[in-house]
Amino acid sequence: MATGFYSHADCLLHEMGQWHPECPARLQAIEDQLIASRIDPLIERESAPLADISALARVHTQAHIDYIKSKAPSEGYAQIDPDTSMNPHTWQAALRAAGAAIAATDAVIAGRHDNAFCSVRPPGHHAEPARAMGFCFFNNVAIAARHALEVHGLARVAIVDFDVHHGNGTEAAFAGDERVLMCSFFQHPFYPYSGADSPAPNMVNVPVAARTKGMAIRELVDTIWLPRLHEFKPEMIFVSAGFDAHREDDLGNMGLVEADYAWLTEQIRDVARRYARGRIVSCLEGGYNLSALGRSVVAHVRVLAEL
Repeated sequence: MATGFYSHADCLLHEMGQWHPECPARLQAIEDQLIASRIDPLIERESAPLADISALARVHTQAHIDYIKSKAPSEGYAQIDPDTSMNPHTWQAALRAAGAAIAATDAVIAGRHDNAFCSVRPPGHHAEPARAMGFCFFNNVAIAARHALEVHGLARVAIVDFDVHHGNGTEAAFAGDERVLMCSFFQHPFYPYSGADSPAPNMVNVPVAARTKGMAIRELVDTIWLPRLHEFKPEMIFVSAGFDAHREDDLGNMGLVEADYAWLTEQIRDVARRYARGRIVSCLEGGYNLSALGRSVVAHVRVLAEL
């Protein structure tokens, strides 16, 4: 067993225009860094299947699913919000992204992999049950977590979100659900301007100021996240792995570096080992400086794979 690495060529076909930072080159940058770092032969490649509509419907309303499918254009682009649009391949790519998270969950619970990383796009953590937004159409991590709870019968799962933006969609899906503990930090005030006011008791939201650096993040993880995770004792951990809090990423204004992502992953891994048989499924969210993204994913995967 080792770390599963889930992706699919369909995820490269979704694009929202040459100007858009959420671009196919993000996945190519990750591939380049995996090869350059020489860890590519040490992970187990898996092809992402298409998610079933029934799996999407565990998180999203049928009206939302039907709307996204109906908006798929035969050519050109269909605008969903000012930052989010579909091309003719988006529907298929979105099903692959969610399908990767579900398949990784099945494989990790079955013991075929120790843990898994899903190198997929479009990302998911801004997608609410009834609304696509912020580059996201379906909430990959939320769909996988609900799958673990309702298909595999797990009693408690944790979601860790270290994207620079608040995972409003994931919070909307699970606020008040005692089976789920969500731990996140995010730059605030910042898009999507949520998460800081009166979160539900199962939401461990830590807003941080712009220019916050790694040592401050490590302190809040030690003092706020980890006590709650140890108290909760999750049976599996899902990660919304956004790397746009990196100091080189212009879409955020925080100061993390690769060593910080490695440290964060070590803390997640240690909690998973203690309570969850090591079971982790991590899904790519943000990260738009291509070099920093590729380097940070390699740091993350190295810890997952214990390389």
